Amino acid sequence: MRAARLMSVILLLQGRGGMTAAELARELEVSERTVHRDVLALSAAGVPVYADRGRKGGYRLVEGYRTRLTGLDRAEAEALFLSGVPGALKEMGLEEVAATARVKAAAALSPGLRDAPATAAQRFHLDAPGWFAGGSPPPPALAALARAVWADHRALIGYKGRERLIDPYGLVLKAGGWYLTARSGSRFLIYRVDRVESAQALPERFDRDPAFDLAAFWAEQSRRFTRSLLRERITLRLTETGVRMLRHIADAAALEDALASLRPDGTITLGVESLPVAYGQVLRFGPDAEVLDPPELRTLIADAAKRLAEVYG
Repeated sequence: MRAARLMSVILLLQGRGGMTAAELARELEVSERTVHRDVLALSAAGVPVYADRGRKGGYRLVEGYRTRLTGLDRAEAEALFLSGVPGALKEMGLEEVAATARVKAAAALSPGLRDAPATAAQRFHLDAPGWFAGGSPPPPALAALARAVWADHRALIGYKGRERLIDPYGLVLKAGGWYLTARSGSRFLIYRVDRVESAQALPERFDRDPAFDLAAFWAEQSRRFTRSLLRERITLRLTETGVRMLRHIADAAALEDALASLRPDGTITLGVESLPVAYGQVLRFGPDAEVLDPPELRTLIADAAKRLAEVYG
C-alpha cells in the first residue's frame, strides 16, 4: 500500500508542479507527518524531490524530471471507467485502484489539460443509490463476487439454501441494490447480491461469450420483470388533460401499451400491478378519468368521490 502511495506522491507533484504537505495529506488522506516520511523515502530512493521554502513553498520535483510510472495496468484501466460511481467502487473494494488510475491519467495530461478532471467533476455527478437507501453496509458477498467478475473466474455461491456453480458475468447497481448476472449451465440468470449467503471465487477461469452484452441483457430483463408485475388490466376514459397526465401516473412499463390503445373518445386500457395500486393511480387523475372496468374499481372510486364531496361540502 505504501508503494502505491509513494507513486501517487510522485505523480501528484509531476502533474501539479508542486504541493504543500497539507495539500498532499488531504489528497492522499494521510497525516502531514506521513507525507514528510514519504518524501524522505523518495529522496533516499533517488527521486529528485526537494522542499521549496517560502510563503508559496512546498514539495517539488527537479525541473524536467518525468517518471515513467504513468502507464495504467489492466485493473487500473478498468477501474478508471467506473470512477464516476465512487460509492460502487468502495463497496467492490476497488477504490484504491481507481484513485491510483486517476492520478496516473492526470499526470499523463498536458499542462493545459490538467484541470480537466476537476472541471468535469464539478459539472457531472452520478448518484446511483436511491433517495432512501439508508446507508446500509454493502452485501457481504459483494467483494468476492466483484473479484470473480473482474478475473473471469468461476464462483461457488450459496443462494436460497443451495450451492450453485456459476460463471459471474457482471454486476449491476440499481437504485442502491446490487444484482449479479451469471451463467448457470446454458442460461443467464440474475441474483440479488444481498441474498447470496456465501461466495467463493474458484481458481478455474471461464470463457466469456463474446456476444453477451451486459447492458442490453439487463435492459431486456428489466422490461420483462416490470411487465410481469402488471397482472391486471383496467379501462379508463380520459379527458385531454387526463391523457397528458397519463405519463406521470402510469407505470413506465405500461405507458407504451396504454398510449397504443388510446381511442378517439379517450378510452384506454392500462396495465396495473393490482386493483389497490390502480385505486391510488386513478385517484391522482381526479375528475379527468372515469373508470369503465372493472366494476369493483369503479365502485371504489365512486365511494371515494362521495366521501370527498362530504369533506369539501
